[in-house]
Amino acid sequence: MSTALLVLPSFLLILLGLVLARAFDYGRGFWDGLEKLVYFVLFPALLFRSIAVSTIDLAGLATTVACAVGIILAAVALAALARPVLKPEPRLAASCAQCAFRFNTYIGFAVAGSLFGPKGLAIAALMAGVVVPIANVFAVLFLATHGKRGIAGELVRNPLIVSTVAGFLFNLAGWRLPDFADRTLDLLGSSALPAGLLAVGAALRLEPPHGAMAPHAWWLAVKLLAKPLMAWGCIRFFGLGGVEAGVLLLWAALPTASSAYILAVRMGGDGPAVATQVTAGTLAAMVTIPLWMLLVR
Repeated sequence: MSTALLVLPSFLLILLGLVLARAFDYGRGFWDGLEKLVYFVLFPALLFRSIAVSTIDLAGLATTVACAVGIILAAVALAALARPVLKPEPRLAASCAQCAFRFNTYIGFAVAGSLFGPKGLAIAALMAGVVVPIANVFAVLFLATHGKRGIAGELVRNPLIVSTVAGFLFNLAGWRLPDFADRTLDLLGSSALPAGLLAVGAALRLEPPHGAMAPHAWWLAVKLLAKPLMAWGCIRFFGLGGVEAGVLLLWAALPTASSAYILAVRMGGDGPAVATQVTAGTLAAMVTIPLWMLLVR
């Protein structure tokens, strides 16, 4: 089966969420509740089990994870470069810079599982556990001039990070999940991906662009072109292959996390401009991700 067909179901669920949110009067409260259920219960169960029961080669993954860290730091630098080069309005720059390096874990885990199976999902979870805190720190730093919000406590309590670390420690200890616990977590985790993708679609906002177009194009290009190019360069330079190379390239090609909008609003940023970035990036990624993944399939 071609890469495009393997990726297609994930994006169809996003489009279904978009349609459902607009065709039926569920109310925003319904989708907010679904997002919280996925974020605090379903996804942590999926991540913990994926890592806890997988065989993880730490030595083999060290280069891959180091590449991911280097790529996100380079993307942060490119995101900041928009301000002196294109001179966007300061509030717009502070709000949308995060869109160049933050990534949608829901889409990432769904596609990683479809393309690479349980091993790909475990590697994606481990990579997210390392890179998510870095992305969150810089996202808040860019917005710090427009509001103040402590992040140390948020990172420690972040359910995706906590479940990833817990699963990793469980795996290192050599423990085995009891059958009933394994089955329970499997049932919860199997609901996480479709529910998360529906929530992503429901959060998309089909609105006219907010702010100057050139900075928007810059941040989108960093997210969907520059980061995957850097990942491909790392794959070639370090001779990465197999699932590790595929997950690294996939992670680099992911669109912006919808939570970027929430962070911008809570910190007094330009919420509509971030919504423009999230929506445009997610829709564009439906085309760009299958194309990038052809390089490692």
